[in-house]
Amino acid sequence: MRRLRQFPFHIIVFILPAAAIYTAFMIYPLFDSLRLSLHGAQEGSGEVFVGLQNYGRLVADSLYAPRFWGALRHNVLFFVIHMLVQNPVGLLLAALLSARHLSGLAVYRTLLFAPTVLSFVIVGFIWQLMLSPLWGIAGGLLRAAGLAAYFRPWLGLEGSALVTLSLISVWQFVGIPLMLFHAALIGIPDDLLEAARVDGASGWRVFWRIEFPLILPVVGLVAILTYVGNFNAFDLIYTTQGALAGPNFSTDILGTFFYRTFFGFQLQLGNPVMGATVAGVMFLLILAGVLPYLFVWQRRIEVYEL
Repeated sequence: MRRLRQFPFHIIVFILPAAAIYTAFMIYPLFDSLRLSLHGAQEGSGEVFVGLQNYGRLVADSLYAPRFWGALRHNVLFFVIHMLVQNPVGLLLAALLSARHLSGLAVYRTLLFAPTVLSFVIVGFIWQLMLSPLWGIAGGLLRAAGLAAYFRPWLGLEGSALVTLSLISVWQFVGIPLMLFHAALIGIPDDLLEAARVDGASGWRVFWRIEFPLILPVVGLVAILTYVGNFNAFDLIYTTQGALAGPNFSTDILGTFFYRTFFGFQLQLGNPVMGATVAGVMFLLILAGVLPYLFVWQRRIEVYEL
């Protein structure tokens, strides 16, 4: 009876409404979408269970397969650019901001993190104006620097549009890994760093031998957040290139492909069943990235800390 009285029922009162809302708007739609992807519509009988038939159609049918494989390939490239550019740059900036006795630290952090809180519509519109070959400032800046020959309508060329949008996304979200890395670096005890410097270790050696191993858990966290965020990406490409992810689907990723498949666009009719199938593939891809992080990376970090 005493244990029952000590049970924190007041915590449950606060948790239950949030859990109910999350279940109604996140968990239920997820499982219902997976259920829908395993069914097909049949005249006179409503939904019919078809198993993995829709998934086979998605990867092999001439109507869906070319766009699906193209979107998947673009999504992988989108993610790789973020991993190779955004996270290293965020780590570098975090290391610079973690320098002792750096003046104006709050100003630098605010300026670097500010793009993260901007809406995708604002970011897309601003960069469209800046990169426009008609009235953008990018061409003028390159001409002033004597590099006019290198200016191109990057958002309008198939070969450069996806890379350009990836770098715009890097500019917008580099503040997230920056802040996570910065919080981890400033949490390292000063005694360890001072002892290494007294022993004659250079700044690079201190970072690589002491600081970086200590922030490995955060490195893994940033990597998995980047993976999940990029395979859920949609807004920036939709606001800048539209649902067709032009030019000629060169910026099409799984998010825009899902939008066109589920809701339809222009002459393409929406197919909720195949849209749910695309969502199912996206869920499985994200799950395939999260599970190794939970069961492999986390365990290796725990062993390393021991």
